Amino acid sequence: MIGSRLFTIVALGSTQTLAWASSYYLPAVLADDIARDTGVSTTWLFGIFSAALVLSAVVGPRVGRIIDAGGGNAVLAASNLLFAAGLVLLHSSHSLAMLVAAWTAMGIAMGIGLYDAAFAILARIYGADARGAITGITLLAGFASTIGWPLTAWGAATIGWRDTCLAWAALHVLGALPVNYWLLPRCSADAVERTHADDAIPLDRAMLLLSFAFAAVWTVIAGMAAHFPRILEAAGASQAQAVAAGALIGPAQVAARLLEAGPLARFHPLVSARLGSLTHAMGATSILIAGGGAAAGAFALLHGAGSGIITIARGTVPLALFGPENYGYRLGVLGIPARFLSAGAPIGFAILIEHFGMGVLVFSSAVTLSGFAALCLVRRPSPAGVGHAG
Repeated sequence: MIGSRLFTIVALGSTQTLAWASSYYLPAVLADDIARDTGVSTTWLFGIFSAALVLSAVVGPRVGRIIDAGGGNAVLAASNLLFAAGLVLLHSSHSLAMLVAAWTAMGIAMGIGLYDAAFAILARIYGADARGAITGITLLAGFASTIGWPLTAWGAATIGWRDTCLAWAALHVLGALPVNYWLLPRCSADAVERTHADDAIPLDRAMLLLSFAFAAVWTVIAGMAAHFPRILEAAGASQAQAVAAGALIGPAQVAARLLEAGPLARFHPLVSARLGSLTHAMGATSILIAGGGAAAGAFALLHGAGSGIITIARGTVPLALFGPENYGYRLGVLGIPARFLSAGAPIGFAILIEHFGMGVLVFSSAVTLSGFAALCLVRRPSPAGVGHAG
């Protein structure tokens, strides 16, 4: 078994990139083609996708329990099989029922195979020292849309969207599955013994505040991902300015994660989380004051930076506050509100934009600032241990 930390980060970061690119980022490129060939409207397609995100939230806590008990490699391998099955079903879909079946499999796969599961596995391997590894895999997987969108678009244009789904499925079975099951380190037996599978996770003050904060910020991230160019155009930016600004979000996420891996690593993860929850409102203020065209790039950079940091904070803050014991289950519980609300965010933001135009930024800023306030109310653990964060 190859056990070096760098190898683990590269291996898991690569399989996470594949998982995100072939699931979460798939509809943005293929929705129109799928709708045309299946006769199902894009509204229904995105409704099914939202339902898949809700399903992923439901299975999260149970999956966390399994990983806490030492089954992380098998869980990720199972997710690769489910991703592949969903993609094969999507390839064969000619009706609404088939699309529902495909995204049911994909929803379960997302619940057991994306960041929360990966973070939990790193916590089982490295314990309280997993912060750097968590940052590392998010740094790599931050390129999922940058890599996935062009590859999916190229595949759809050359071999068709159906065979593109088959190609993604083959990569899961032939590439990611062997890496996740055989090449990732397994946690030690004593680490497994320290996990109490039936332990309840108390919804204390710290848990409730974190759950609210991550749900607030993640809802805005999901809404902005669906409507970013449209919001900038409503604020006065041209289409070209809006598209150019949107292209800055990915690099800003990566740059922010490098910042987290460097200077911010010296501080408690709560510092990073609070910073990540502030930047959207800072960028929105620049848009509201200067107008869409003049401040579009600054807004994209600030919003993208916050998104990049908060993704890491979802994994590092609970680890720092509560420790690695029952960490996977705790992440699953914390993630339920965020996943439920983010599933409905695209529709909710569409309604707000229709009624208020650029005024949606006032709403989104208020939501992220409420998350910042909640994070400020979370107390750091006492020097005696990590179990007193409430």
